[in-house]
Amino acid sequence: MRDPVPVGRSLASFNVNRILFRIMDLLDCSVNEMAGGFRVLHLVRPFLAFLPEVQSADRKIPFREKVIYTVISLFIFLVCSQLPLYGIHSTTGADPFYWMRVILASSRGTVMELGITPIVTSGLVVQLLVGSKIIEVDNSVREDRALLNGAQKLLGILIAIGEAVAYVLSGMYGSVSQLGTGNAILIILQLFFAGIIVICLDELLQKGYGLGSGISLFIATNICENIIWKAFSPTTINSGRGAEFEGAVIALFHLLITRTDKVRALREAFYRQNLPNVTNLLATVLVFLIVIYFQGFRVVLPVRSKNARGQQGSYPIKLFYTSNMPIILQSALVSNLYFISQLLYRRYSGNFLVNLLGKWKESEYSGQSIPVGGIAYYITAPSSLADMAANPFHALFYIVFMLTACALFSKTWIEVSGSSARDVAKQLKEQQMVMPGHRESNLQKELNRYIPTAAAFGGMCIGALTVLADFMGAIGSGTGILLAVTIIYQYFETFEKEKASELGFFGM
Repeated sequence: MRDPVPVGRSLASFNVNRILFRIMDLLDCSVNEMAGGFRVLHLVRPFLAFLPEVQSADRKIPFREKVIYTVISLFIFLVCSQLPLYGIHSTTGADPFYWMRVILASSRGTVMELGITPIVTSGLVVQLLVGSKIIEVDNSVREDRALLNGAQKLLGILIAIGEAVAYVLSGMYGSVSQLGTGNAILIILQLFFAGIIVICLDELLQKGYGLGSGISLFIATNICENIIWKAFSPTTINSGRGAEFEGAVIALFHLLITRTDKVRALREAFYRQNLPNVTNLLATVLVFLIVIYFQGFRVVLPVRSKNARGQQGSYPIKLFYTSNMPIILQSALVSNLYFISQLLYRRYSGNFLVNLLGKWKESEYSGQSIPVGGIAYYITAPSSLADMAANPFHALFYIVFMLTACALFSKTWIEVSGSSARDVAKQLKEQQMVMPGHRESNLQKELNRYIPTAAAFGGMCIGALTVLADFMGAIGSGTGILLAVTIIYQYFETFEKEKASELGFFGM
């Protein structure tokens, strides 16, 4: 017969076992969280209560109300783009961010100096982390969606603070000693709050109160404003031939009225150098029309419901499958390379590697630094057809670089953004949709015939259209025009869809 176990020891062993099991459970949960990638997202949880947030609409927003919200958001952005920063010393001299302002909707020396940089950068970083599976997110779980949105917003706010501090310390508005500590802090606060305003305006539109997204709206508006200004600007500039109007259309009428030789006046209005001319304006219109024409190219794949008999639909694969993302990513890459190259060239202009990256000089007319040698020069569009004929290797290198970069960025983007053939096949299977005449197991294989090709070829087409616009001298650069047209076309589609939904809602 075994000796009885003392009660105290039995209870102690029981408690120890409970503690050990509890520790093992906690460790197991931690391992699961780390394996699932939720650990990083959970770090955002304490900050959610302090982040600015637009509440989701608790009712169906009428179409007219959405238009009003969109117009008000755009009006706020435009006001901020014209409101000068209080406390700055000067904004004269070369602008190191000149090449980036087209795609970042920023205006130098104004409250909207940062533009959409914080929100775009945070969005791309989070998208890359999610797409590369570093952060695992289950979009069917509401908490995961909230945490991911919070992470993107928090990162955007941190980037806004970091960039505001960097702008002030780099001397963009005068040295800190000239500004004074009080003014320096005030400028940082203005840029920080402007960044929060942009984040909130974008969220307002994204959550169903408006149309489209704030990022796209602000980019398109900034580019269109630039094109309209260069076409109708009443500003006079002395270019050595007397005072001339900057705007191409106003300059045309001014030259026709003031010059006695009308043929020469027309020739000057169409081909004048270093200022916008009528040829540039016509090239811009032509590129607009070409891009709109190509927007209609698509392959429509028929799909039907596996469960509901007779329920059919379609999955369109556009030529521009990744929309304007290739040109945005390519522009961001080139802009950052320009920025780094300029900074290095100012300090170490005698270094061989720095010169290999890029050589720079200030333009006599605009005052901006332009590349004249190195890699930065060869990835910049030739300034004119004459420049292209004088240096054909430069033109050839630029064409190859643009087509290759846009195609590669387009193919990469479908993988990280969740729009690859594998991801689309998964979404269709979750919706119980199949392709008529094909087995369910062959769905991904069938999509692979179209999606990677559309991504790569569409990216090359976007690159080719950008090159065409640059060679023709279109106003606002090829990149800007491509972005403006694709965004406007997306808004047109959204407008038509909302309008049709509204009419259907009222039974018309």
